[in-house]
Amino acid sequence: MSRIVRSSKFRHVFGTVARKEDCYDDLRATRSAWDSNYVAVNPSYVAVLYESGGGGAFAVIPLGMKGKIDPKLPLVTGHKGPVLDIDWNPFNDNLIASVSEDCTGKIWGIPEGGLTSNMTEPLQTLSGHRRKIGTVKFSPTANNVLVTSGGDFSVKVWDIEKGKDIYSIDGQHSDLISSTEWNDAGSLLATASKDRKVRVIDPRNKTVVGEAEAHQGVKPSRVIWTKEKLLSVGFTKQSEREYCMWDSRDLSKPLNRTNVDSSSGILMPFFDSDLNIVFMAGKGDGNIRYFELGDDQLYFLSEFKSSTPQRGLGMMPKRGVDVSTCEIVRFYKLGVKLLEPISFQVPRKTDIFQDDIFPDTAAGEASMTSDEWQGGANEPIKTRSLAPGFVAKKQSTDFNPEKVEAPKELSEKELKAENERLSTRVAYLEAELVKRDNKIKELSQ
Repeated sequence: MSRIVRSSKFRHVFGTVARKEDCYDDLRATRSAWDSNYVAVNPSYVAVLYESGGGGAFAVIPLGMKGKIDPKLPLVTGHKGPVLDIDWNPFNDNLIASVSEDCTGKIWGIPEGGLTSNMTEPLQTLSGHRRKIGTVKFSPTANNVLVTSGGDFSVKVWDIEKGKDIYSIDGQHSDLISSTEWNDAGSLLATASKDRKVRVIDPRNKTVVGEAEAHQGVKPSRVIWTKEKLLSVGFTKQSEREYCMWDSRDLSKPLNRTNVDSSSGILMPFFDSDLNIVFMAGKGDGNIRYFELGDDQLYFLSEFKSSTPQRGLGMMPKRGVDVSTCEIVRFYKLGVKLLEPISFQVPRKTDIFQDDIFPDTAAGEASMTSDEWQGGANEPIKTRSLAPGFVAKKQSTDFNPEKVEAPKELSEKELKAENERLSTRVAYLEAELVKRDNKIKELSQ
């Protein structure tokens, strides 16, 4: 990590925790040990993986519902196993995807204003993984396209309207995939796996275009895109936390490898692509470090410190920040029961819109359809201004899924009957093989 003092408009960025009454208290957050962020946020809602008796659940809380959360808060409860990861659709603030230990992904439509009762029926079910699904991420450019990775070591890209996997990358990973991320163009994927490798995948050609040994530690690693570069975080053999910068076009060796510290919590990296700032927060830490990206390396800016450890963290899309206070980033930090907004601001004394720290950002509008993307199209992210008075185009809420029925779950009686049928069939085929072998033996004499 570079400690070189260099000129930067973000050197004095400071983080401020919201007042207690502006936090979300008394949550029953999941106790799962799976490595995910546990929190996903957009300008309308914050979603938190929740603890529930039997099956899996997550809460969807309108941002205005602050203070102590009702213990009878309605939940999304349609999974049969614990929910492991969630992600909001970047083009529809009421559409969220979840993945679970029950080997399925589900797409949920949140009614305006939030839930009034438990939601059990998804708009779409994604079935195809043979083991638990650990990660889910929507494409930043193509509508209704998302990627999942599972315990079957496969990466699948889905068209969620059709409810089918349009590309499946199998046999390329030899261990659990802990991180799957799209590049800004939505044309490539990067994965980090417990086999200690980072990979760059061309999903439409179902090929790995580059891979490298990343981190030697046994704990999970992660990878994110920083424009055309990759940033991976993990552990050394000595269990020290480190990060590596990579050129995505040449993974033969890292551009640099830097030790962070000797803490044991897994690092959660986030990238502000508008301002080229990287944030790193460790699970179990109370601190968030931030760096400026330049010259293929990270320059340390400062560190937000807190005595309260974080279990998870969600980053607000830039279109949801408060430009009037020069807020460049807002995180939602999950503790044991408390969810705290943390606002990072650039100190400025003027009330004029600061266009140098608020360049045009992702508009929340798809650049292309799923069919266009599958046909090979590559379109940049659509952008919009954050200037006061600018009227953003209203998000499309059209989502017309072709309902795909999940495979029927057999009862115990049906499973026994099916087992007997298959056993009888196997015995018959074995007898036929013996007859064939005897016939061959007779003919050969």
